[in-house]
Amino acid sequence: MRMRMGAGYGEVSMNILMLFAVLVPAAAGILLPVLKPARKTMLVYTGCVLFIEAVLVTGLLFMREGEFVLFSMTEKLTVSLKLDPLAKVFMAIAAYGSLLAGIFAFRYMEHEEKEGSFKESTFYSFYLLTEAALIGMDLSSNLIAMYFFFEMLTLLSMPLVLFERTGESIAAALKYLFYSVGGAFLALASLFVLAVYAPTLSFVPGGTLTKEAVSGHETLLLIMTFLGVVGFSAKAGMYPLHGWLPTAHPQAPAPASAVLSGIIAKAGVLAIVRLVFYVVGPAFLQGTWVQTALLSLSLLTVFMGSMMAYLEKNLKKRLAYSSVSQISYALFGFFLLNTAGFMGGILQVIFHCMAKVCLFLTAGSFIFHGNRRMVGDLNGIGRTMPYTLLAFTFASLSLIGIPPFGGFVSKWYLAEGALSSGISVISWLGPVILLVSALLTAGYLLPVTVAGFFPGKGFKAEEKSPEGKALMLVPLAVLALLTLVLGLVSGLLNQGLAGFIEALF
Repeated sequence: MRMRMGAGYGEVSMNILMLFAVLVPAAAGILLPVLKPARKTMLVYTGCVLFIEAVLVTGLLFMREGEFVLFSMTEKLTVSLKLDPLAKVFMAIAAYGSLLAGIFAFRYMEHEEKEGSFKESTFYSFYLLTEAALIGMDLSSNLIAMYFFFEMLTLLSMPLVLFERTGESIAAALKYLFYSVGGAFLALASLFVLAVYAPTLSFVPGGTLTKEAVSGHETLLLIMTFLGVVGFSAKAGMYPLHGWLPTAHPQAPAPASAVLSGIIAKAGVLAIVRLVFYVVGPAFLQGTWVQTALLSLSLLTVFMGSMMAYLEKNLKKRLAYSSVSQISYALFGFFLLNTAGFMGGILQVIFHCMAKVCLFLTAGSFIFHGNRRMVGDLNGIGRTMPYTLLAFTFASLSLIGIPPFGGFVSKWYLAEGALSSGISVISWLGPVILLVSALLTAGYLLPVTVAGFFPGKGFKAEEKSPEGKALMLVPLAVLALLTLVLGLVSGLLNQGLAGFIEALF
C-alpha cells in the first residue's frame, strides 16, 4: 500500500475508510462459515456488518476526492482505490440497497431453510462477499482494478443463484456464469488494446485517448471499444447478452434477485460508463458507427424487454424482463453522449435500483405468504397484504414514469437528451420507444395492483392478514417512500450531479 508523503489527516481518514469499506464485508463473509454461529447470532452478525458498511459509505459520501494505491507493478498495472462522484453514486446504491434487502432476508430466508442450516449461512457469507466486490469495483481507480473486481463479483454472486441446489438453479447459475465470463473476455480483449494505445488506464473525466494515440488506429480502437462495451453489458442485460436475467431471477431467493437486478446489474452499467467516459472519451465515439450501434442495441433491448415482460405470467420472471428493459433506459442515456442523456442515465440508475429492489422484495413477500408466484395468484392480495401491495404500487408508478415519482424525472432527461442529440433517427425514435415501453410497463405492472385491490365480486379474503412482520415491511416501506420523496426533491440530486457530469464532456 502506498500513500503520498505528507498526506493530511483528512486524506488518511479517507484512505482508511475506502480500505475498510472493501475489507469489512470481505473479512466478515470469509469468517462467517468458519465461525458457524447459531442462526440468531448469525443474523445479528450479518446485520451489524451491513449497518457498519452503510456507515462507512455514508462517511465517504462527505469526503473529498482522493486516491489510495494498494500495489503497483508497472505504471499501467496498478491496483488502487479512488473516491470520485461516480463512485459515490454507485457505492450508495450498493451499500443501502444491500442493507435493506439483507434486513428483508433475515425473515424471508425462513421460507427457504430451517433454523441452523448450513446453506443459509453460506447465503449470507456470499451476500457479504458480493457487497465487498461491488464496493471494490465502485472505488476502482483504473481499468485493471475494476476488471479484477468485476470478475470477482461474478464468481462471488453466482452462489446466490445456486442457493437451492436444484437442477434448475444449477442450470441458471451456470448460464449466469457463462454469460458473465464470456462478456468479461470481450472486455478483457478491449482492455489489452487500450493498454497499448491509451497513455494511462486510470480513470480521467473525459477520457485519456489523445489524438496522437488515436491517429492511424481509429478503426481498431472503435472495434475494441464496441466489444468492450458489449462485453460489460452482459452484466447489465443488454441484448444480445441478456439471456441470463430471466433464467437466474426465478431460481434465486427473492433478496438475491433484488440485489442481482437492482444492484449487481448496475456493475455492468458502471463498467460501461468508466470505459466510455473515463478512458476512451465521449468525443472519440460521437457520430461514429459505434455510437449508432450501441444506441440501436439499447433501444432494441428497451422494447424487447418490455414486450417480454408484458407477455410473462411468472411474477419474478416478469420483473426480470422488466430489468432487461429498464436498465437499457440508462444505457441509452449514456450512449447519447450528451449532458442531458447522462443525467437521465444516472438518475435512472438510482431510481431503478430503489424501485426494482422494492418490487423483487414484494414478490418475495407474496411467495413467503402463500407461495404465490404467478401473476394470476395475486387476485385479491390487497385485501390480506395491503401494505405490501401499496409498496409494489409505488415502485411500479416510479418504474412507469408517473410524476411526481423519481422515474418520471429520469425519463424526462432521457427524452430531452434524445431530442437534443442531433442524430436524425434517434432524436424521434428514442422518445417514441421510451413512450411505448412506458405503456407496456403500465400494462404489466398496474393490473397486479388493480386485481389485488379490486378482485371483483365473489372473492373471499383470508380471515387473518399475514402481514405484520417488521423485518419484511420496513425495507419495503423505506424503498417505496424513497421512490416518491427523491422524485419530489430531484432538483437537489440534479444540482449535486451536474458539476461532475459537465466535466465529462
